Amino acid sequence: MATEPQPPPFRTALVAGALAGTTVDLSLFPLDTLKTRLQSSEGFFASGGFRGIYRGVGSAVVGSAPGAAFFFCTYEATKSYLGPLLRDTNTSNKGGAAALEHMLAASLGEIAACAVRVPTEVVKQRAQAGRHGGSSLHSLLHILRGYNDAGAGGFRGVWSELYRGWGITVMREVPFTVLQFPLWEALKAWGRERKVRTGRGLFGDTSSARSGVHGGGEVSAAESALYGSLAGGFAAAVTTPLDVLKTRVMLSTQRESMASIVRTTLAENGIRPFFAGIGPRVMWISAGGAIFLGSYQWAVNALESKAVI
Repeated sequence: MATEPQPPPFRTALVAGALAGTTVDLSLFPLDTLKTRLQSSEGFFASGGFRGIYRGVGSAVVGSAPGAAFFFCTYEATKSYLGPLLRDTNTSNKGGAAALEHMLAASLGEIAACAVRVPTEVVKQRAQAGRHGGSSLHSLLHILRGYNDAGAGGFRGVWSELYRGWGITVMREVPFTVLQFPLWEALKAWGRERKVRTGRGLFGDTSSARSGVHGGGEVSAAESALYGSLAGGFAAAVTTPLDVLKTRVMLSTQRESMASIVRTTLAENGIRPFFAGIGPRVMWISAGGAIFLGSYQWAVNALESKAVI
């Protein structure tokens, strides 16, 4: 049986995470824009339709690298700490201990990442929906001016507005990662065991130079991309209602509670709006899972094998 590789060191997780986050967000930004407009309460065409699909890309560029780096540094560090602890105390159920380890690590990673992701999401989604001139800078300036000009709220008001939707974002991201990352890790474990049995990777890779990092053998970037796509698509479909709710909280013209938005949406249109954009979301996150986790694995394998990137 293949042994699970040790988590990569902090510096590797930092660099690989930043690279993966920037790559996926820039690659799939147009799909993200279309999904946001489909979920907007104003409607798809009123929010911009197919025009200006790169609105808000500035905030995505600013937030991608640090957000993903925060996630993977926290995720890998938590795995390093919890892995031996959980598996030593659950020797009869190592599979369950591994799943719990990945769930806890992913949850803490998402909470850390949301410290960066939420403000950039607020600015980005308002730009995508054509608010305040349709650019990240205009959206940010509108938030800053709104509280300063009114003289109410000040820094606290700006902070509250930038972190609008924090609760629902965490509520969406934690269940998403609790589904995605244990599934991704389980598929990778299956891939490592298959490589031990057959002597080759899923795509015929027999090289040990790239697959021998961290002492236990690791899957290739292509395999990680496939597993990430499958895991991401499944998690995306299940958590679509939470994503719709998060989008409407962030785009609402006045501060509304999640419960109020749920009641209003159900009363006016029933359950259907909670699955708005499910097609683009599953496509976007399936492709994003492939790019994000494939590029992360590529960077980790390259850095740990001392390859030149």
